[in-house]
Amino acid sequence: MAEMTTSVESTAPPRLQRRPISRSQMEVVASRSVAFFGLLFGAQTFPVMLGQVGVLQPVWFWGYNVAILGGLLVSVLAAMVRRFVRGINIWILVAYLIAIGTWPLAVVDPTAVAKERPWLWFLCTVATAAAAIALSTWAAAFYLVLAPTVYGVIRLTPSGGGAPWDLAALDTVYAILLGGAVLMIITLLRGAAASVDAAQATALARYSNAIRHHATEVERVQVDSIVHDSVLTTLISAARAFSPDAMELSATMASNAIGHLREAAAASPDDDSLVSVEQLASRITGAAETLSAPITARVQGVGAGNVTVQVAEALYSASVQAMVNSLQHAGKDDSVDRWLRITGVGADGLDIEIGDTGAGFDPDDVPVGRLGLRVSIVERVASAGGRADIASGPGEGTVVSIRWPDADAETDADIEIEGRAD
Repeated sequence: MAEMTTSVESTAPPRLQRRPISRSQMEVVASRSVAFFGLLFGAQTFPVMLGQVGVLQPVWFWGYNVAILGGLLVSVLAAMVRRFVRGINIWILVAYLIAIGTWPLAVVDPTAVAKERPWLWFLCTVATAAAAIALSTWAAAFYLVLAPTVYGVIRLTPSGGGAPWDLAALDTVYAILLGGAVLMIITLLRGAAASVDAAQATALARYSNAIRHHATEVERVQVDSIVHDSVLTTLISAARAFSPDAMELSATMASNAIGHLREAAAASPDDDSLVSVEQLASRITGAAETLSAPITARVQGVGAGNVTVQVAEALYSASVQAMVNSLQHAGKDDSVDRWLRITGVGADGLDIEIGDTGAGFDPDDVPVGRLGLRVSIVERVASAGGRADIASGPGEGTVVSIRWPDADAETDADIEIEGRAD
């Protein structure tokens, strides 16, 4: 008997990819590192601090401890819960600056020369690190120089040890260098994290655009399918319709095809591309220049605003259709005048008028089945938020007025075809 082998797919869950570090994650890591770093330095200060208990007045001694060391303990808790981190670090850096500046007032005998450095010197780097977390880069750099400089001045006083100026300067420079290294590391990490965030945002934007374009292409394929399967079939049926029943069937098929196209247009993804109003007006006048009969074009007061691609295509197609209709039905006599007038309305609005002095027509004689005016001009403009009015009369010419936007636009587009007054 032949052996039967089966393959068993692994059911282990897929390995999750680790997200790249972001600015917010970096801030959490930096705040926790500085908090634990400060708490560790504060603990190392205890032996020196206890050795100088008799130097300070009790009120100042405990005030310094509660304000600075208590702040370091709270900063650890704040960093862990990610709350009030900036406020606690501002408290630490302000408390340290006040403490080091008031050191001569805190000692029992300001005239006695201290044997050792003030124990606050060991927390100078902690204060500058807190400034790097809580302040901007320039503000933290200013504090980085200010706090060690204040300490250097206090170091020259008897209560600070009465150190010579070179030793005080050496202590000041050492504190600046050490705090500067911390500030530099945090600044570099912030910059790197910000670059990662920017790159990720750019990648997401490009991915979103790619998805949008892909959806647009898919929608176009669906519309092409509708045109091929529904509209083309309708046209073929209409061409072969010789009996009343066949004509009625063709009319029904045409109505269904128009419905399919409307549904496809309503389901199309929005394109957020913009076209300037000036470009749209130039495009319409350019189309008028390419037609077989002369059309006098005039553009005035066009604003500097923008419209969406959908609006631009609707206004352009409706205008071209109106001009083509004039060429086909107004007459080919040279005495027929044709004009195109485009007037700006506000920053991005347009009034477009296409008119002629040709044959005109009686609106009451327009068959219901004639869809050119209703679909190609009126409903196309209405779907874009505009309004199209058509005024005509036998022997009185025709004027097509297109306005966008239409403040009184309704949800259902009603064709407005008016007869000219005699």
